[in-house]
Amino acid sequence: MEQQLNYFIQYLEQVRKSSRNTVLSYRRDLEKFLAFLDAQEISDFASVNETTLNAYILMMEQKQFATSTISRNIAALKSFFDYLEHYESFRSNPAARLKAPKIEKKAPEVLTVAEVTKLLEQPAGRNNKELRDKAMLELMYATGIRVSELVSLTVNDINVQAGYIRCSEHGRERIIPIGSVARVSLRQYLKQARPSMLADDNSSILFPNCSGQPMSRQGFWKILKQYAAKAGIASDITPHTLRHSFAAHLLENGADLRSVQEMLGHSDISTTQIYLKMNTGRIRDIYSNTHPRA
Repeated sequence: MEQQLNYFIQYLEQVRKSSRNTVLSYRRDLEKFLAFLDAQEISDFASVNETTLNAYILMMEQKQFATSTISRNIAALKSFFDYLEHYESFRSNPAARLKAPKIEKKAPEVLTVAEVTKLLEQPAGRNNKELRDKAMLELMYATGIRVSELVSLTVNDINVQAGYIRCSEHGRERIIPIGSVARVSLRQYLKQARPSMLADDNSSILFPNCSGQPMSRQGFWKILKQYAAKAGIASDITPHTLRHSFAAHLLENGADLRSVQEMLGHSDISTTQIYLKMNTGRIRDIYSNTHPRA
C-alpha cells in the first residue's frame, strides 16, 4: 500500500502539477489513513469500503479534529481513490459518495490602514536585513500575493521601472501592478542590500535569507510576527493577514470585484466576495449620508 501511495504522490507532482503544500498535506493525511487501516488489519486498498471510510471520519470527529482538517482529509481520500479507480483499474470507488462537512466561512482578519502603516514603518532600513524586510512587507501589501509566491520570486519576475510583478502558480500567470511606495523600497533594497546578502552572485533569488539561501514561508512568518509585536498589533497576524488587508482596503476604496479577483489569483469570484461582506457597514453609512430619502 505504501508503494501505491508513493505512485499517487508522483501523480500529484508530475501530472496534476499540484502545489507543494497540497502534496505534503495529502501525503501526511494519507499516511495517517494507512496507520488506521493497519490498526483495522486491512492490508490492501481493494478491501476498503464506505463503512471503512465512514469509520475513519467518525474517529476524527470523536478526536475533535477541526472541521477544516476533516474536510482536507476527505479531499485527500477522494483524490486518492479517484486515482486508484482510473489508473489502477479499481472496480469501485468507496470515496465517491463522501461529502466534506460544511465549513462556516468566517470574515478574514484584516488590519486597519493605521495598523498597516505602523507595521510597514517598523523596518527602518538601518541595515541590509531591514532593507530586505521593508521591501518584502511593502511588496506584499502592495500586491496581495501569497507568502509562497513572495518567497519564490526571482529578479526576473519584477519590473520596478514599469511597476509590476509576475506571479505563476498552478500553470496560471498573472501580472500585478506595484505602487510607488513599494517601488522605492524595492529599488533601495536591490541597489544597497541584495548584492551583499546573496551566497551566490549568479543567484536569481529576489529575497534571500540571512544565509543567502531561499527564504522559507516559516522564515517570513517569523519576520512578520517580530515587526507586528514592535508595532503593538495585538491580533494574531499571519502573512495572509496582509493579503486580506490588501483586498479589503482596495474594495473599501472603490476597486471593482473582478479586478481584485484577478490580482489575488482567485479562480472563483465567490472566494473574493467574502471581502464585500466586510464593507456592509460602510455601504450603509454611505447610503444614509447620500440618499435623499434615507
